[in-house]
Amino acid sequence: MKTLPADTQFVQETVHKRDPFSETVSGYAADDPNEKLVMRRLGSLPLWSRWIGWALARKEIRGLKAVAGIEGTPQLIRVDREGILRTWSHGTPLQLAKPKDAAWYKDAKRLLREMRKRGVSHNDLAKPQNWLMTPDGRASVIDFQLAAVHNNRGRLHRIMAYEDLRHLLKQKRKYAKSLLTPAEKKMLERRALPSRIWMATAKPLYNFVTRKLMNWSDGEGTENRVAKEGPALREELMSHPRVQDVAFATFALPARGVGLYGFVETDLDQSIVRSFIPEKRVEHLQAVMRLPRGMDGSIRSDILQLVAMNRAEELQMVMEQDSALAETLRPIVNERLNLTDRQLRGS
Repeated sequence: MKTLPADTQFVQETVHKRDPFSETVSGYAADDPNEKLVMRRLGSLPLWSRWIGWALARKEIRGLKAVAGIEGTPQLIRVDREGILRTWSHGTPLQLAKPKDAAWYKDAKRLLREMRKRGVSHNDLAKPQNWLMTPDGRASVIDFQLAAVHNNRGRLHRIMAYEDLRHLLKQKRKYAKSLLTPAEKKMLERRALPSRIWMATAKPLYNFVTRKLMNWSDGEGTENRVAKEGPALREELMSHPRVQDVAFATFALPARGVGLYGFVETDLDQSIVRSFIPEKRVEHLQAVMRLPRGMDGSIRSDILQLVAMNRAEELQMVMEQDSALAETLRPIVNERLNLTDRQLRGS
């Protein structure tokens, strides 16, 4: 594993997500554009959330230091007032890779064993986006914000490590159910006691705080606002002489269901386009020079849906596979307006 110096200069490219506790940005090393990096920015947090952001950051820093050198984990480069700089983990998120090869799950178990030997539990592996399949077919994990490091590797660590493994098996059940062994099937049914207590007591409180008080998206509601409200909104926007075309997509709203995201093909500035329709009718309205289109000239609504939902990894894959489409899509992705990491349920 290549070791990067602590004074590596970071050049920002793309904002991946933003919440009250940090902003995740990818870029590259100034002296080596091929060396992709990630920064979790904390320097400009509001006062009320700064202490929480840095509390989570300290957990991540400790976790990354503890797993240093383990194949399949990010490398911590430096920590300063601006935030945490680490290496980029190359790979495809599990919800896209959908591994069916037993070798990937064997390597994922190897990764968890090595972390366990270091006294590290990840504690957020129920999310498939925190698992990656690397280009050579191996397992990798990212996002150590909730990780715990146990120096004595006692009972609490064993329980948390057990839950990490059980969450891996849940991914295996979802993407390669036929590979589950009888022992793994039994393990899936045995949730650890702290986990059962969490689900029964703390989880409802956590959902209330994050969804209602903190305005994190919950993914509830799937009504088709594009079909219901889109036609009238499109007619209104198309009445402006410098608007060439309009398209709509949906995304998860904080504790209120589904938001509407409009893409307006125009040479007008973003501020002018936003003034056309109030936010209470269209939550996001983005000015774009060109809308992505297929060979037949039809608007690629599937691509715009990924932009609206902030599915950055999938968009990157699309652009890598189609350089012509990337020319139109990249400025849309770079200027996208939804930077949350939540998804509509069932998407």
